[in-house]
Amino acid sequence: MNRIDHIRKEEKEYHDYCYDNYKLFEEGSWLHKPVQTVMETIPLLGERNKLNVLDLGAGVGRNSIAIAKLLKDRECKIVCVDLLESALKKLNQYSEEYGVQDIIQSVQADIGNYVIPPNSLDLIVAVSSLEHVESEAVFEKVLSQMAEGTKNNGINCIIVNSEIQELDLETNDRLDALMEINISTEDMMKKLNKVYIGWEAIKALVKPLEYTIMRGQRSILLTTNAITYVVKKVK
Repeated sequence: MNRIDHIRKEEKEYHDYCYDNYKLFEEGSWLHKPVQTVMETIPLLGERNKLNVLDLGAGVGRNSIAIAKLLKDRECKIVCVDLLESALKKLNQYSEEYGVQDIIQSVQADIGNYVIPPNSLDLIVAVSSLEHVESEAVFEKVLSQMAEGTKNNGINCIIVNSEIQELDLETNDRLDALMEINISTEDMMKKLNKVYIGWEAIKALVKPLEYTIMRGQRSILLTTNAITYVVKKVK
């Protein structure tokens, strides 16, 4: 098994455990509420009645279902892309539970291979997903497609991790961080700024985070510099 396959196997096990043991919008995990920054982008879209939204790495709908609930009185479509069949199965179940199944469209795909139609989207959301493409070249390709796929006055809302480290809490050993793209914060910002040159910056900040995750039977302390990057396309 190569490194990418190993990372994705570990990530699948971690996410499947979360999705099976924690319910969307209930306290107890990171699924209990949508990301505040994502929700803050909705008023910035104005009063336009027809909205096309793309959620890359949507999972079970932590953000997309919350967006759909806000926009269900408008003509809105939210395409939710995720690699995991288990996530999309839960997403479809939650979409029905929250009455937004007519808005949500699930697509099983590697976001590195998903084709974004040019000039087609009002909002693209990518939360903790872009670092899971298979290479830096693919990362840059996806960013470029996101930019090209956004309509004028549309918004891209990105949260991406950088400088990720993992520590075994029992042995205190540093581990190989199981993340496909793991580069310096400075280099990550350079890649973002290069693609989005000329766009209006709404938010750009770096926040050090740490939290404990389980990998098999091991408790792992994961630390990262999380980059929040929200930009608006203007001409």
